[in-house]
Amino acid sequence: MRMRSERETNRTIERYADTAQRLCIVYLKNHADAEDVFQTVFFKYCLSPVVFESDEHEKTWLIRVTVNTCKDWLKSFFRSRTVSLEEIIELPSEVLQEKRNVLKAVLSLPAKYCDVVYLHYYEQCTAPQIGEILRKNVSAVYTLLTRAKERLRERLGDEAWTIKHRRHLTQFVRAKH
Repeated sequence: MRMRSERETNRTIERYADTAQRLCIVYLKNHADAEDVFQTVFFKYCLSPVVFESDEHEKTWLIRVTVNTCKDWLKSFFRSRTVSLEEIIELPSEVLQEKRNVLKAVLSLPAKYCDVVYLHYYEQCTAPQIGEILRKNVSAVYTLLTRAKERLRERLGDEAWTIKHRRHLTQFVRAKH
């Protein structure tokens, strides 16, 4: 088995570490678990025989592997026997209440909606890119985004949420967790 070179691995980590870390945090809601999964993802990258056609192909592969590794982690026996820190610790007090409400609303969405919201608003992926990453039809991605927005509108209870809350969502998610 051929491992990727240290130089190639370091270049990829520099390029995509933030993306992988943020995805891990969104899925796992726990920094320690996110770090474990992050290391696993890049270990898989080092051992992967995949030859990437472009930087976009490499990024898509890393996002898909990160999402799948997070899902596997969440299904693991250990994870099912522990309590999330989110349930124990309140969000930092410096985060404004409105932004906190947006974050809680997004995190309370079912995973299929949370995935598309995260990829669309944070990673700025297009529907075709999201479809490729999540292995879904593009029309299904649009449907999931529409339904996620409807659920957010219901939970946030503000008809103007599309302007005000989308801005908060983008600002909050872009802030490092």
